[in-house]
Amino acid sequence: MLTAFVSALKTPDLRRKILFTLAMLALYRFGATLPSPGVNYKAIHQCLTEIGGGSNQTFTLLNLFSGGALLHLSVFALGIMPYITASIIVQLLVVVIPRYEQYKQEGQAGQAKMTQHTRYITIGLGVLQSTGFIALALNGQMFSGCSQAKEVINGRDPMTLITLVIVMTAGTAAIMWMGELITDRGIGNGMSLLIFTSIASRIVPEGQNILANNRPVVFGVLMVIAIAIIIAVVYIEQGQRRIPVQYAKRMIGRKMYGGTSTYLPLKVNQGGVIPVIFASSLLYIPTLITSLLSGSGAATSAAVTWVNYYVGSPGSWSHMLLYFALIIFFTYFYVGIQFNPVDRADDLKKYGGFIPGIRPGRPTAEYLQFVLSRITLPGSLYLGIVAILPDFFLSYPGSNNNQNFPFGGVSVLILVAVGLDTMKQIESQLMQRNYEGFLR
Repeated sequence: MLTAFVSALKTPDLRRKILFTLAMLALYRFGATLPSPGVNYKAIHQCLTEIGGGSNQTFTLLNLFSGGALLHLSVFALGIMPYITASIIVQLLVVVIPRYEQYKQEGQAGQAKMTQHTRYITIGLGVLQSTGFIALALNGQMFSGCSQAKEVINGRDPMTLITLVIVMTAGTAAIMWMGELITDRGIGNGMSLLIFTSIASRIVPEGQNILANNRPVVFGVLMVIAIAIIIAVVYIEQGQRRIPVQYAKRMIGRKMYGGTSTYLPLKVNQGGVIPVIFASSLLYIPTLITSLLSGSGAATSAAVTWVNYYVGSPGSWSHMLLYFALIIFFTYFYVGIQFNPVDRADDLKKYGGFIPGIRPGRPTAEYLQFVLSRITLPGSLYLGIVAILPDFFLSYPGSNNNQNFPFGGVSVLILVAVGLDTMKQIESQLMQRNYEGFLR
């Protein structure tokens, strides 16, 4: 692997892409630590110390995706979440609105229009989310239980608050721009790499937190569990069902084409980490809303308490069941959007391909749908089980120190999936130049 990495760095264009990607990731991490105007960082540091380094259950996932920037109210406090939410909205619009379905079928031009709409929605969500988080910080809800929770923002004049909203929204736009630049000029998917960087930056602090709050034996057991989870995730992420495909021989002019055999790979986890991100984003919306409505009356307080306990508490069984059900639903939903058996069968028929024993056309589409439905079920169960593992540990009394376990759930899925995808892209670049790749 190290030899292949050295070979990649010796190739001018590939070295340029890798260095550009690393530079953009470094800039992203710099923005995550860049102070926002009007924020009292002494009070934030005091609050993070009192509540255990950011163990507020409501903002654990959001803080993870932002690389710890959210609870510091930095320039990149919103992280990549507005873009993820905007992508979810656009994906839903493809199913609901015929115009977006038409955009999807137009190819590159239609995809450019959908990307532009995603950018506009991201900016709008950035304004809404930054306003909401600033309101939570002013009311003391972001650092609940801290003696200086209402002092994290200096002043309450409109100009200071408007400036904060503009700065955080501009930070979201800058993150979106950097992600697109990485995709176009670097290695790998830019948005995925930014999330990867955010989660990876939290591994060492969370590991230190676990070691400080537990005995070394407990820490060692958790590390063994973490390694076992990572190995299992890598094994399943690499699993696929290979459907054999043959192409008939065709005479075009004086040349013979076709007559080859290949396969159509269907991954066990066809949806990737997107269903988990979708489910996590949707599940945290009620908690954020109730945080804003906290203290608005007796009836509202009762509703807030009910939502926080049954929906917002990661250790509750209702939260785990709802989370698990949402992951299964979004897995089938996302796979249904990304893989259309009818279109794939038509493409095979157009180019003279067929599955041995299956007639081209509609029978091929029905066969692909049958295989896909059988693969999607274990894939969705796998995603759900891995995602609720940290919450499952929380369900036991006295296990509060494990709530920031950084090697389970969403974090390990994203780290492994993005890492494998990036390595495969580097592998393909090296194979084009006859170098030995990472995965050999």
